[in-house]
Amino acid sequence: MKSQTSQIELSQIYNRKRTDRDIFQELMSFKVREVLLIANHYDSYSIVREGRFFDKIFGEYLQLNLFTAPRITSVATADEAEQMLQEREFDMIILMAGLDKLLPLQMSARLKLVQPDVPILLMVNNNADLKFFDEGSGNIEHIDRVFVWNGDSRVFLAMIKYVEDKMNVEKDVQVGDVRVILLVEDSQKYYTRYLPLLYSIIMSQTQAILAEESSDQLHKIMKMRVRPKILLVSNYEDAVEIVDKYLDNLICVISDVKYTRNGVEDEEAGVELIKYVKSKTIIPTLLQSSDPANALRAEAIQSDFIDKNSDSLSLDIYNFIHQKLGFGNFVFKNTRGTKVAVARNLKEFVDCIEQVTPESLLYHARRNGISTWLMARGEITIAKRLRPYRIEDFESSNKLRLAILKIFEDVRLERLRGKVVMFDKEMVKSSRYIVRIGEGSFGGKGRGVAFLSNFIENINFDNIIDDINIRIPATTIIGAGEFTHFIEKNDLYTQAFVKKNYDEIKALFLKSELSDEVNDKLRQYVEVMDQPLAVRSSGLFEDSLLQPFAGVYATYMVPNNHPDVNERFRQLCTAVKLVYASMFSDPAKAYFDAVNYKIEEEKMAVIIQEVVGGKVGERFYPNISGVAQSYNYYPFSYMKPEDGFAVLAVGLGKYVVGGEKAYRFCPKHPKLELNSIQDQIKDSQAYFYALDLENTDFCLEKGGEDAAIVKLSIKEAEEDGNLKHCATVYDYSYDRMVNDFDKRGPRVVNFSNILKYDYIPLSRTLDMLLRFFKEAMGAPVEIEFAVDLDPGIRDLPTLYLLQIKPLIRVENNVHINFDEVDRDKILLQSVKGMGNGRLNHIKDVVYMNIDVFDRTKTAEMGAEMAEINKYFEEQGKEYVLIGPGRWGTRDRFTGIPVYWSQISHARIIVEMGLPNFPLDASLGSHFFHNVTSMNVGYFSVHHNDQNQFVMLDTLKAQKQIRATQYFCHVEFEQPLTILMDGKKQKAAIVVND
Repeated sequence: MKSQTSQIELSQIYNRKRTDRDIFQELMSFKVREVLLIANHYDSYSIVREGRFFDKIFGEYLQLNLFTAPRITSVATADEAEQMLQEREFDMIILMAGLDKLLPLQMSARLKLVQPDVPILLMVNNNADLKFFDEGSGNIEHIDRVFVWNGDSRVFLAMIKYVEDKMNVEKDVQVGDVRVILLVEDSQKYYTRYLPLLYSIIMSQTQAILAEESSDQLHKIMKMRVRPKILLVSNYEDAVEIVDKYLDNLICVISDVKYTRNGVEDEEAGVELIKYVKSKTIIPTLLQSSDPANALRAEAIQSDFIDKNSDSLSLDIYNFIHQKLGFGNFVFKNTRGTKVAVARNLKEFVDCIEQVTPESLLYHARRNGISTWLMARGEITIAKRLRPYRIEDFESSNKLRLAILKIFEDVRLERLRGKVVMFDKEMVKSSRYIVRIGEGSFGGKGRGVAFLSNFIENINFDNIIDDINIRIPATTIIGAGEFTHFIEKNDLYTQAFVKKNYDEIKALFLKSELSDEVNDKLRQYVEVMDQPLAVRSSGLFEDSLLQPFAGVYATYMVPNNHPDVNERFRQLCTAVKLVYASMFSDPAKAYFDAVNYKIEEEKMAVIIQEVVGGKVGERFYPNISGVAQSYNYYPFSYMKPEDGFAVLAVGLGKYVVGGEKAYRFCPKHPKLELNSIQDQIKDSQAYFYALDLENTDFCLEKGGEDAAIVKLSIKEAEEDGNLKHCATVYDYSYDRMVNDFDKRGPRVVNFSNILKYDYIPLSRTLDMLLRFFKEAMGAPVEIEFAVDLDPGIRDLPTLYLLQIKPLIRVENNVHINFDEVDRDKILLQSVKGMGNGRLNHIKDVVYMNIDVFDRTKTAEMGAEMAEINKYFEEQGKEYVLIGPGRWGTRDRFTGIPVYWSQISHARIIVEMGLPNFPLDASLGSHFFHNVTSMNVGYFSVHHNDQNQFVMLDTLKAQKQIRATQYFCHVEFEQPLTILMDGKKQKAAIVVND
C-alpha cells in the first residue's frame, strides 16, 4: 500500500467527485439580496410608485427565471439611510440624484463610513447632470458607478448584475472557468443602455439553450450561473488589466473608440486595445462608435463594428452575441467560410465532430470556437479539458478529432460513475455505475449496492492501495415499481396474498408476464451481457437497520451461456419472477409474522449482478468469496470487538452465507491463529459451490435456487489450480503446514499465502473498508465480497464488493456484577455471550436430549423445532433454546439447519459443544445476521471448560411440558433471571426460588 491505511481517515480521501452541478452551486456566491434605495419623496413617488418599480423589478427577475429577486428598502434621507445600515446588512446602495447635486456626494461619504465595503451606485434623472458626475470630474470618490434613469426598469437589473459580476468574477473564473465579456465604455448614457441590453440578451440566450435540455428544473436554474460575466471599465489601463488577468477566459471585447489613456482622452484608445487583444488571443471583438467612419478602422483591425446611433442597435448587438459567442447553433464552416454542417445541441455536435472534414475541424479548433460554444451551454468540464490542447500538439487532424471525441466520452463516463443511470444496452457491462430498469425503490440491497458504487467512485483507491483493485460487479436493478405493476397487470393480488400454497403461487407467477418495457430491456440486456448472472431479491425491508430480512428471499444463479439468446432471455425472466414469488414462501411468511410486519407492505426490487469469477472447464466460480463485519462478537487474544472479522471460502458465496465451515480471521490481525493444526485440518473447507456451465437446459422452476449450482470436492478446486494461494498442505513428517502441493497430506483452506504472506493486501484492504463503511453508515456494517485473483485493471487482482448492510447497533451500556450471583443457582454460564441487559420474564427452556443426539439426523431435529416454535407462537411466549453445534447452518453435519423463522420465539439461543462435535458460531451467515439484529441473546458454551457450562441435571429436574424424539420442553416455577454483559461478553442464566 502507498501509505498505512490504518492511519488514513475517511475525511482525508472522500473527495466527492465535482460534477458540473457541484461547480454550478459554487458559482455566484455573492448575491445581491438587500438593496437600499435612497431617493427623495418626489423621486421615490415617481419611480417607485407611479412607475410600479418593485413590480417591474420582480417581473424582470421572473421573466428571466431568476428566483432570487432582491428586497429593496426605500428611504428618503441620509439619517434614515445611516440608521438602516446600522440595523441591517445591505449588499448595495442606489442613490437617486435630485436637484441638489452635492447631496449624493455628501451622502456617499457618510454611508461609506458606516459600511465601507458596500457598493454605491448613483442614478441621475437628467442627462445634463452627467457631466457633473463624470469620472474625470473628481466628484465621485465614494460612488462606484453612475447610471441614467431612462424609464426602463431593466437598468436596475443591470445595476444589480453589474455589482454581482464584479464581486464574483475572480472566484467564478477560478472555480468554474466562467467566461468574461469586457465592455469598455466611458459614457454613462451609453453603458446605461448597453448593460441592460447585454444582460437581457445573454440571460435569454442561456435560457433558450437550457430549454433544449431534458435536465431537471433545478439543474437548469443552477446552470444559469455559468453565463458569461460582463465587466465594465472606462479607460484603457483598466481594460488592459482585465485582458491580462482573464485572458484565457475572455470571449469577447466590446469597446468604444475614444476614452482616456494615460489620463487623457485618446482617439485611438479603442483601436489600440483591440490590436492588443488580437496580439494575445483569437476572440470576437466589437468596436462601437457614434461616428460611422470608424467602421473602416474596425475593418482594418478585423473587428466587427456597430453604430451607436443605429435604429437597430439592439438587434445589431443581439446578432453579434448570437453568432459570435456560441449562443446559437454551432455552424461548422470550411476555410472559405462556407457552412458545411449545423449542430443544434450537444448530441448533434458530437455527431458533427465525427463527420466534418479535417479542414473544418482545424478551422474551428484554431479559433477556440468549440470551447466557447460548450461554455455557452454550461459544459464546463468538457470545455476546460479541451482548453489546453493546441493544434501543434497533434500529428494529424484525425488524431485531433479522436482526442476531442475521447474527452467527450471520458467526461460522459465520469459523470455516470457512482451514479444510477437509465437503461442503455451499451452500459450494462460497466462496473462504474448502476443501471436501472423501471421506476420505484431499489429496495434494501439495491440501496446498499448503489451506495457502494457511489462510495468507491468518490475515493481514488488506486492512489491508496497497491496491488488490488476495488470495484462492484456490473449491476442492473429493476425498480420495485415493476413488482407492483406485475401484480396488478396479471391480477395476482388475491392469489399471491391470500393463497397459502407456495408452489401454486410460483406456478401463477411463472405464467404471468412482465411489463413490455422490462421484457424489452431484459432482452436487450442478454444480447450484450455474456457473463453468468446472480438474480437477487431486494425487498424494501431487506438489509434495513431494524429488520434485515437477511436470506429470507431467494437468489437465483443463471449461467447465461445458452447458445439461443431467446432461451437466455426466458431463463432471466424466470429468475426475476421466481424472486418475486419468493416473497410468498413459507419461511418469508413466517418471518413476517415473527417480526409483526404485514406482507402487504413489502415491495420487491430485483438486482441482476454479474457473477464474479472465472471459467474453468465447464464450471464457473470466484477464487475467493467472503463476508466481513466491522464488529466481532467473539474476539480472542489481543483482538478488540471493534477490529471486526472476516470469513473466507473458495467458490461461490453461498457457502459462506450459509454458515458452513469456512476460514475466519481478523483483518486487523490476520496472522493471529487460535486453532491447533489438528483443529484447522478438522474444520477446513471440504467442498465448494460453482456454477454448472455444462447443463445449459437447467430448470429453475423445478431445481430452485440450486438448479444451476454444483457442489464439488475441494480437491477439484486444486485440480483447477485455484488452491495455490488459498490453501496449505499438512506435512505429516514435520507436523507443520507447507505450501508444497506436490506433498501428500490434507489440504487446509486457510488462505495463508494471502493473509500471512500478503500475496495480495486483502486483510489490510478489508480492515480499511470496514472502518470507512462503519463511519459512512453510522453503524457497524457487514459486507459481502468476492476476489478475482486474475489480472484485471492495472494488471492487478480485483476485490468486488457485492452487498453491504448495517448491523444492529451495539449497545454495551449495562453493567452487571457477576460476583454477586449465587453460583449454586446458575443454570448456564458463558464467557462468549452476545447481547446486553437483564431479562426476568422467561420460564420456558427447550433443550436437546444429548443422549439421543445423532449428527446425521439434524434435518429431522430442525423440523421438530419448527413445530415446537409454533406452540410458542400460539401462546405468545418466548423461550431459551439450547442445542449442540451451529444453529441455522446449511451444513447439517455442523449443527441444526433451521431457518430463523423456525425458532423465531427463542429469546436466548445457546450453541453448546459436545465431545467430537464442532462448535463454531454462525458468524457471517444470514441466520446470524437476523438473530443479532433482533437483539436475541446468543451464547456459546464450549465443552469441558469450568468457566462455561449448562447444568443439564437441573433442566431434567424441571416440569416437563413436552418431549419429542430429540428435544425436551421444560418450565420453571419462577421466571429465570438472564444476565448479559455485552462489553465483557459474559452471560448467565440464574434459577430463582
